[in-house]
Amino acid sequence: MGFKCGIVGLPNVGKSTLFNALTASKKAEAANFPFCTIDPNIGIVDVKDERLDQLAKLSSSKKKIYANITFVDIAGLVKGASKGEGLGNKFLSHIREVDAIIHLVRCFDSEKITHVNSIINPADDLETIKTEIILSDIDIIQKKLEKSKKKALGEKQIKVLEEKLGHLSKGEEATINDKEEEELLSGIGLLSIKPKIIVCNVDEDSLSKGNQYTKQVKEKYPGEKMINICADIEDQLSGLDLNEKEDFMKDIGLEKTGLNKLIRAGYDLLRLDTFFTSGPEESRAWTIKKNTSAPKAASVIHTDFQKNFIRAETVTSEDFIKYGSAEKCKENGKLRIEGKDYIVKDGDVLFFRVNP
Repeated sequence: MGFKCGIVGLPNVGKSTLFNALTASKKAEAANFPFCTIDPNIGIVDVKDERLDQLAKLSSSKKKIYANITFVDIAGLVKGASKGEGLGNKFLSHIREVDAIIHLVRCFDSEKITHVNSIINPADDLETIKTEIILSDIDIIQKKLEKSKKKALGEKQIKVLEEKLGHLSKGEEATINDKEEEELLSGIGLLSIKPKIIVCNVDEDSLSKGNQYTKQVKEKYPGEKMINICADIEDQLSGLDLNEKEDFMKDIGLEKTGLNKLIRAGYDLLRLDTFFTSGPEESRAWTIKKNTSAPKAASVIHTDFQKNFIRAETVTSEDFIKYGSAEKCKENGKLRIEGKDYIVKDGDVLFFRVNP
């Protein structure tokens, strides 16, 4: 399991350039006119992890498999998309398939690249996207509450949908209060409940401290997760080898690539952890939700493992790397036997014992 991020925004904000840089590909056409992306481009990126590199080396693994992120470059949205303007419903249907939304906004000036609204105003751009998503959600709920379809819903479900419709009608995004609501709202395809990261596409000079546009976004959306990325720099980095990349980043004072920033933000936003399995055949990173029990984590490897779970032999990746193997960890009292109630921690190296 990895996770899937959809890159959304108005036309010509740099979505395709960023997608190409993040995925080190040239799949997405970048052009100075709206809707150069029609069908979504999809790229899968490894989540590099030094812990896995060391585990694979110590176990002399034949294979090393990182966790991954799927990026989806979705066509530009315009005002009226919920009513079919631009690529309208096609755009909105593509967002429904992702775990988190990257709201990319343009925070740089350029006479060469046109802006769909002729003026750079990232806060207004975000408001346009938010409004279209809310209008789409209102339409979904209203259809669910139509007389003919209402019969298929329980009394509690109707109450929840009516409550969410009230919030949406005031211009507020829908929120989730419990697991039951999450299942209901996700099941009908609401978009405003999806976790979001605001990514400000800035010029090189504004990368570390931001500019008047990023300040505007921060003031209007103070509670949102927000990061600055320069899509042009990411594009240059994607064409360099490891040594060249390190030198270039040092020259411009860049500590983390945009990809690394997004991975960290995505893991935090979706509350994800990583556990490892390691042996001579393969060392592998697995992605799970925080507070996942050992049997549930085992099911990520194979669904039958949860049902047939006996125990998990557990060491931290730090101890595995320090002592060199699970056997050495056992000799030094660092290997633990955990049962069904154990909550897997980020960085655990696990070996599951299951009934055949």
